[in-house]
Amino acid sequence: MQEKTEQIVFQTDEGEVLFYVLEEARISGVNYILVTDSEEDEAECYILKDVSSDQDPEAVYEMVEDDETLKALQKVFAELLEDTEIEF
Repeated sequence: MQEKTEQIVFQTDEGEVLFYVLEEARISGVNYILVTDSEEDEAECYILKDVSSDQDPEAVYEMVEDDETLKALQKVFAELLEDTEIEF
């Protein structure tokens, strides 16, 4: 039986986008999630950083765009999902 992938709604300037959470990691006290825009084979992957405060009723995420941070996180998620083929 295949495990159901958690879904989250990401609010953008253009509206809402549905993402599927593949993996989570906490690094240096910061939560990151690896998401995909589809459960199909040719989906795009993104890494989101939790930027919410203790007062936020829901988690607030932003896309990781810094190249150095992104490369380091890609390595971490690749190791966590070693049995899954992911291209960033």
